[in-house]
Amino acid sequence: MNKRPTIVDVARHAGVSKSTVSLVLQNSPLVRKETRETVERSMAELNYVYNRSAANLRGADVGLIGLVINDLRNPFFTEFATSAQMTFASHGFATVIANTDEDQQIQAQVIGSMIEHGVSALVISPAYGDDGAIFTRIERAGIPALQVLRMIDERTDLFPFASLDYATGGRLAARHLVDLGARHIAFVGGLQDRPVTAERMSGYLAVMAEHGIEPVTFHGRPSRGFGRDIALTLARDHPDIDAAVCFNDLAALGMLSGFAQCGVEVGSDFRLVGFDDIEECALVYPQLSSVRCDVGSFGRRSAATMLEWLETGKRPPEKDFASVGLVARQSSLGL
Repeated sequence: MNKRPTIVDVARHAGVSKSTVSLVLQNSPLVRKETRETVERSMAELNYVYNRSAANLRGADVGLIGLVINDLRNPFFTEFATSAQMTFASHGFATVIANTDEDQQIQAQVIGSMIEHGVSALVISPAYGDDGAIFTRIERAGIPALQVLRMIDERTDLFPFASLDYATGGRLAARHLVDLGARHIAFVGGLQDRPVTAERMSGYLAVMAEHGIEPVTFHGRPSRGFGRDIALTLARDHPDIDAAVCFNDLAALGMLSGFAQCGVEVGSDFRLVGFDDIEECALVYPQLSSVRCDVGSFGRRSAATMLEWLETGKRPPEKDFASVGLVARQSSLGL
């Protein structure tokens, strides 16, 4: 008796990916008419019959995207994950989301589980410190994987990297403060020797060099608590520092709180710019100036990139950087 044809047989016959055949079976609008016709023709020629009940038993085997995020407690990453998930949903894909909490072991565990449950693709904002083993496992599984916001694996020919133009953001923030008359500008937050810290600092350092200003840095986990402590330290020990660019908005929001506690008026006594422009920046008082990354748009763009990869087999560019801008508010302009 001849073996019953499988979805893999159909994909091979049609010259498309298994994921594309799955999309056709789901009647997804994502598939081009010509591709759909090719797949349906192969099904007919092979006498392929779709066993929907078996597919349901496999559960996540069809139309499931794994979304792995390093820190969902941070509103920046939450907005990214939400926007990506909604984009996948609008195209008929379910999304399983995992928060690794910057833990490499948890990251390996959740990605391994996603692979075992048959995800069609992975979008990963990875935790630092991975030795490459998890990406090697993804490679062996043959699953498309997109690195976002952080590049851990240098093999971007296998695992493309999409992020934001952090260097330009740091440059815009620092130049804005210089143009407002600040002359002693600190960079606050970010763990030292992390690539993303270097990226966000690079524009700041370039502007400091252009204007002959000595850079001053205060590194640390960029949390509200850290920002508050740095504000109190600056007010007590560094009265000459008159402005700061923060690694992210959480550190900047913490600085607002610390300066309020010690009576420093942000916007006039001290000028402050955050990074990411999360929603809270426009809601606090004084309103926080920030580098706008539009992470919601970036999340939708990243999901669309992965969907195109699944549907057409076209690999994304090895590196792709979305543009950023500066939103100036009271914390730098004054009340």
